[in-house]
Amino acid sequence: MASPTKRGSRRRRTAVLLAALALTSSTLAACSGDDSGKATLNWYINPDGQETLDGVALDCSTDDYDIDIQLLPSSATDQRTQLARRLAAEDSSTDLMSLDPVFVAEFANAGWLAEFTGDEASKVIDDDVLQGAAETATWEDKVYAAPQWANTQVLWYRKSLAEAAGLDPAQPWTWDQIIDAASENDGTVGVQANRYEGYVVWINAMILGAGGDIISDTEDGRDAKVDIDSTAGEDAARIIEKLASSPAAQPDLSVSNEGTALGLMYPKDGAGEFLVNWTFVYKNYAGLVESGGLTQEQFDDLGWARYPRTVENEESRPPVGGINIGVGAYSKHVDWAKEAAACVSSAKAQGQLAVNDGLMPSRGSVYDSQELTDAYPADLLDLFRESVDGAGPRPQSAYWSQVSSAIQSVWHSPTGVDDSTPKRSAEFLSDILAGRRLL
Repeated sequence: MASPTKRGSRRRRTAVLLAALALTSSTLAACSGDDSGKATLNWYINPDGQETLDGVALDCSTDDYDIDIQLLPSSATDQRTQLARRLAAEDSSTDLMSLDPVFVAEFANAGWLAEFTGDEASKVIDDDVLQGAAETATWEDKVYAAPQWANTQVLWYRKSLAEAAGLDPAQPWTWDQIIDAASENDGTVGVQANRYEGYVVWINAMILGAGGDIISDTEDGRDAKVDIDSTAGEDAARIIEKLASSPAAQPDLSVSNEGTALGLMYPKDGAGEFLVNWTFVYKNYAGLVESGGLTQEQFDDLGWARYPRTVENEESRPPVGGINIGVGAYSKHVDWAKEAAACVSSAKAQGQLAVNDGLMPSRGSVYDSQELTDAYPADLLDLFRESVDGAGPRPQSAYWSQVSSAIQSVWHSPTGVDDSTPKRSAEFLSDILAGRRLL
């Protein structure tokens, strides 16, 4: 029987060989193009809006190249891992990639993304791109991606539940108000609290909403300042602890994600929920009316409002997400890939994604287009645009994946969060950044 060390060594060698074969195969496929010698640009996308993106790829293919869609895993963390493995190996078949905005800094800092310069940069980020989205595509004042769509979170809720609780829709609501309202009126509060990136999105938004930061001075890399042990961090911890210990907590709180909480808006029993979630929610429930899963009366009871405030007198900072299109630094067709990135992030493509899939534009002009005003209520479009413009991004750091994992390690599960959590997480995060501990 082989020793564990030798067995592990053989497995690693086998894995390396398989990876090399897979990489060689994909590289040959990318370089060969079709029988006419036409180039193929591989575009790695996340699963959102895949059918629409198939059409966008076809529309943006030219006489010089075809754009070929390659599908990434569904979670942002797994998408990052897949792309990082390829780019770390200097994979020339990664021409275009759909990136969660929070990973742009890390990939740019590693030298994995081709920089957009001059007219290329002006084309993908101009005055039409909303400020919150534009900030996510840059690193150290250079443009490394083209914003394609700009997701943001708003508060979705049942109007009947808010009315029963006596909440005034004309006034901003705090987390305390919606937790109390749900607890006292047989409702729940839907959040994303699984151990994944979505949980850090929630924590970051609450800390920003209280005027704080998780980290700052991120340009200093590992020497960034750790700020989470603060009054703002304590406010965020207090809200999580309050929700987790209240009747408003949903049964699957510790594993909840963007999809699991959707069903509790219209439960068999109960008054429904207040739900923080991305823009796709409207199209999701509208589609259920068309398929018979909801009545029009139920759908008309759906309300929306700006992301809840962490503290009463401080404007909320809604999460911002979406997708930026990066160009692989090792692509054999960098110029064509930049041209293709501008095309797949054009106003036309953004309009299609918004109407078909509920993935909202990063360009302000698209919100005014006839196709969107026909597809969405005017006040909801205004709320989406306002939320993107006033959004609070996660810190742009080349070490974000480590920062995020460190936060998840200490703040999960939400039922274990208390007033000591910010201090403990600050100590752990500082040790991680300094290399004194491992994740």
